[in-house]
Amino acid sequence: MPISFRFRPIPFIACLLLVSLGIALAQWQTRRAQEKELIAAQMAERLHLPALALTAATPATQILPFRTLQLRGQFINEWPVYLDNRPLQGKAGLYVLMPFKLAGGNRYVLVARGWQQRDARDRMHVSAAPAPTGELVLEGIVRDQLDRVMQLGAVETVKPGSIVQNLELDGLAQQTGWNFYPFVLEQTSATQDNLSRDWPLPSAGADKHRGYAFQWYALALMAFVFFVVTGFRRGKNR
Repeated sequence: MPISFRFRPIPFIACLLLVSLGIALAQWQTRRAQEKELIAAQMAERLHLPALALTAATPATQILPFRTLQLRGQFINEWPVYLDNRPLQGKAGLYVLMPFKLAGGNRYVLVARGWQQRDARDRMHVSAAPAPTGELVLEGIVRDQLDRVMQLGAVETVKPGSIVQNLELDGLAQQTGWNFYPFVLEQTSATQDNLSRDWPLPSAGADKHRGYAFQWYALALMAFVFFVVTGFRRGKNR
């Protein structure tokens, strides 16, 4: 019995959609892996540089992501802000953020002071973690922005003590009237505040993205092979 192939429009369209989707998602995962690898290269280069002393006169254009900065000034203890839904090692918690006013001027830096575990009995209750008072020297790593989570509901209005899902520097500057540098500093120097500073690496996960890309390419190939094989089989049975 001769083997023939019968072209079927609906399965062909379904196959085309699956192949297109698989390739598109695989390419997106590949781009994410390349972004993570670029970040890893930048971190390896800049983290070995000596700390840059930031003053109120330092131009923002000289400050690169993942560079270590040294600040002199004081925390604004009256303005803590908490980033919600930031788990660490399987425990629910928050990032504690606080403005830092640089000495000798009117410039501010938003400092991510560390991670704090949530109150298991009352998720809206946050135990205060007071920052050191008076002038101090602080070191940290520059981040152009903190990792974001999916925003559920309307964007919250930022005020002292707010628990928010994400935070935009422009919104904080508008609310306070202060002149912020356009980055966030992840604090690395130790202070007596019982906060964890085990910051997640933004470069982590490149291999995971490449694994996902391989899976999506495999799905696209399987969809195409299935369409061809079932087409030949049906032609033979007929």
